[in-house]
Amino acid sequence: MTSTTGVPVAVEDWDAIHARHHRELLGYCYRMLGSPFDAEEAVQETWLRAWRGRAGFAGRASLRVWLFRIATNICLDLLRQRPRRERPVDVTGAGDAASPLGPRDQDRWLLPAPDHWLLPPDQDPARTAVLRDSVRLAFVAALHRLPPTQRAALVARDILLLPAEETAALLDVTVPAANGLLRRARHRLADGRTDQSPRADELTQHQRALLDRYVAAFERHDIPALLALLHDDATLAMPPHALWLAGRDQIERWFRREPNPCRDARALPVQANGAPALAILHRDQRGSAWRPFAVQLLTVRQDRVAALDTFLEPRLVGLFEPWRIGLPIR
Repeated sequence: MTSTTGVPVAVEDWDAIHARHHRELLGYCYRMLGSPFDAEEAVQETWLRAWRGRAGFAGRASLRVWLFRIATNICLDLLRQRPRRERPVDVTGAGDAASPLGPRDQDRWLLPAPDHWLLPPDQDPARTAVLRDSVRLAFVAALHRLPPTQRAALVARDILLLPAEETAALLDVTVPAANGLLRRARHRLADGRTDQSPRADELTQHQRALLDRYVAAFERHDIPALLALLHDDATLAMPPHALWLAGRDQIERWFRREPNPCRDARALPVQANGAPALAILHRDQRGSAWRPFAVQLLTVRQDRVAALDTFLEPRLVGLFEPWRIGLPIR
């Protein structure tokens, strides 16, 4: 295996190569696939193929582009086998709080990923802001309305900041073809909805206090206090179920359903997709430990919470490593 300069890369350098590129590969595959679990699968396969093919790396492109070309082929193969991921609020009508949740569809809906898992450390503030915006749930949903090759071209040029020649190498097309994919992707993306809510790092002191009050009310299961923090037109979505609710009245009816899984829960502040979020834990049957339940993303608009995207997938909680704060987790 050789480096960009053609100098052979020793096997013992592999750990350094992995450390340098792993998180960026995860972020790329997440944007392409819309699921942290699919992204992990794709990145693991990328490293496996890279290791097996290291002797054949000729150094005609940079090592980074070579790795991303492998990852792109894997993502495109996976996308041919699976439906595109969406958000319930984008593709289904609002439901009724008296309705059952309905069946789980693990492969259809976008899933969140933790910021520390997606965003490289030690970036300059301006670059970090761009990267945070590029993993916002609304933006990832817009990406997934693009054909996969357009999606790859846009992420490569506008997020990875690859030049046209390297983007063409990534996709195994000519430079004019790569530029055409990028042009169409930008045009289609410009017509989509954008998320104007503040990122987690943009919240005002008042908005941070609002989220603190939300966590306290959630853990007390104080429904009147919770509702007072929501906009009248707030929404509540609960992937992997299609059901979502619109309006504070519907959300109140949902919170008052019995049995209610939100009673006696812990809500640990985390950050996901550039937004404030909560890792939600429930007590186990013996009451001696906590078990993962869901991850909830909160959209803040001005002085109230505008949306609660509650992902009822316990595996997501593990990505946020809640045991680091000392709670016994099972």
